[in-house]
Amino acid sequence: MSDANATAGRLQQVLDGPHAALRAEVRERLAGMDWAKADDMTRDAYRDQVLAWCRELAAAGVGSRSFPPEYGGVDDPGGRIAAFQTQAHADLSLLVKNGVQFGLFGGAVHRLGTKRHHDRYLRDLGTLDLPGCFAMSESGHGSDVRSIRTQARYDVAAQEFVLHTPDEDARKDWIGNAARHGRMAAVFAQLDVAGEARGVHAFLVPIRDEDGNVLPGVEIEDCGDKMGLQGVDNGRLRFHAVRIPREALLDRFGTVTEDGRYESPISSPGARFFTMIGALVEGRICIAGGALAVARNALTIAVRWGERRRQFGTGLDMDTPLMDYLTHQRRLLPAIATSYALQSAHDHLTASYVDVLTSPGGPEQRSVEAFAAGLKALSTWHMVKSVQDGRECCGGKGYLRENRFAALRADSDVFVTFEGDNTVLLQLVAKTLLSDYAAQFEDLDAVGMVRTLSTRQLGRLLSESGPLGRFTRGDVELRSTDWQATALRFREERMVDALARRLRRLTQEGTDPLRALALCQDHALAAATAHIERIVHERFAATVVAAELPLLKDVADLAALTVLERDRAWWLEHGFFSPDTAKAVQKEVNALCGELRPHALTLVEGFGIPDALLRAPIATAPQRSGAGSD
Repeated sequence: MSDANATAGRLQQVLDGPHAALRAEVRERLAGMDWAKADDMTRDAYRDQVLAWCRELAAAGVGSRSFPPEYGGVDDPGGRIAAFQTQAHADLSLLVKNGVQFGLFGGAVHRLGTKRHHDRYLRDLGTLDLPGCFAMSESGHGSDVRSIRTQARYDVAAQEFVLHTPDEDARKDWIGNAARHGRMAAVFAQLDVAGEARGVHAFLVPIRDEDGNVLPGVEIEDCGDKMGLQGVDNGRLRFHAVRIPREALLDRFGTVTEDGRYESPISSPGARFFTMIGALVEGRICIAGGALAVARNALTIAVRWGERRRQFGTGLDMDTPLMDYLTHQRRLLPAIATSYALQSAHDHLTASYVDVLTSPGGPEQRSVEAFAAGLKALSTWHMVKSVQDGRECCGGKGYLRENRFAALRADSDVFVTFEGDNTVLLQLVAKTLLSDYAAQFEDLDAVGMVRTLSTRQLGRLLSESGPLGRFTRGDVELRSTDWQATALRFREERMVDALARRLRRLTQEGTDPLRALALCQDHALAAATAHIERIVHERFAATVVAAELPLLKDVADLAALTVLERDRAWWLEHGFFSPDTAKAVQKEVNALCGELRPHALTLVEGFGIPDALLRAPIATAPQRSGAGSD
């Protein structure tokens, strides 16, 4: 084995993390499947093919890994997330349909249900004998789950819930598996018991019989053609006084007795809502992981083509690989470095999520939710940019359907709004940064949050005379992990403090608290982004130390300095950078691109994507020679 191959193998071990064996198994199984079948199918045929692929993976136990062993699983939610991410290297319709079945529908039954639900449904759900849906989003409410309008009234005489869609805004929309294959839906609705509103709860509602016939009172409509993901049968659901038994309520966090009394182990309605929704945060973690895999597909294709394609040589000898040009390096190598950094943060998030599963509602849950929201936003935006830059770096070849960019772009674009629009998610992160209410699970709305800020002492500014002094005066070591961390923490602290003071000033001037929040949204998004980028840097720095791989330190430096270069105007404005430092950061990014250029192939081979899954003729692995060798 060459040194370059050995290094790529070590890099792949870092990326694969604690579930390396499982990822290898999933890659091998996916590589053996016939992906050409979907290329020229009709929409319905493609949907049926995707279901067949899902069944094939379900038979191998890939989907039900987070279910308990007594239901055919292995009780490994971290493994399920890793397997999900690995599937993103193949077909994204398969990824999403599996995510709906096992992560969303299965997750609702497992995390929100109790033993009677598990005994009755989990085994059939895990084998796909029971295809299901996750019916949360509504046409008029999107990410605002607390405001959904679907009704679930308890009829004490019949011991049944009556599920009803009161208007078009309450129509369940974009429901995966609904249009063609789903037989049951986990439906989120406002619970009414004896005329008292008890908030959002989830119910298991049959929508089709075993022969695929739509059940009485259920109305299903196909969403129709989309930009991508044509293999996923998204549909719309309406319910017209549909009756379901009392046992259909997923009642881990709230139940209704036979005589019509509501009981819950969590007294606070707000705490109950956030605990219930928090139990389903896995969806955002999975989308973030899938986005990172899509980005790695695009970057691998682009780098491999960049090594093969020669252009603008001297005379008739066109012998200069595209990867030798700084402009090409600038577009691809920082993105590769960012991919490694974000994966390290994703691994940390996954481990933290698994830790809190055993005690939902605990003090760590909110921090996991906030980080999941922020990382999902940054990862999906990174994916969009990587796919676009990768396509452009492949020129006309990248525009050909056969080279995969068309499918990668069309099928992944929705990730930026899956599981919450990114700008909304970053506002959730900002609110967590601004107030202690999240950790206390209080019923504090946006208005209360702003009012709370007016009583807090948030004047903590870091000045040049403080601990930052040695970094803001004189020479700096740009490749110092400590200096990079200090710069990122300074930006986060300063932004959060300034945001809080800005909100307090507006409210003191008489601005309505909600209006004050609206006026500061740009600031909130910037602070949230700074917070997530600081954590990503810290997690990747820890990974680099543990890996003991010198090449990875250069990758980490490039990832960090790319962030610093992008926002260097901010650091200049706030006195952290001198003009000379700002210029030096830009030069250092160029220098790192030059140093990592000979390792470009090694870095993308560290992604570990089989050719059978890349499925791009221009991405056949080039021979190592000249500037492209290690």
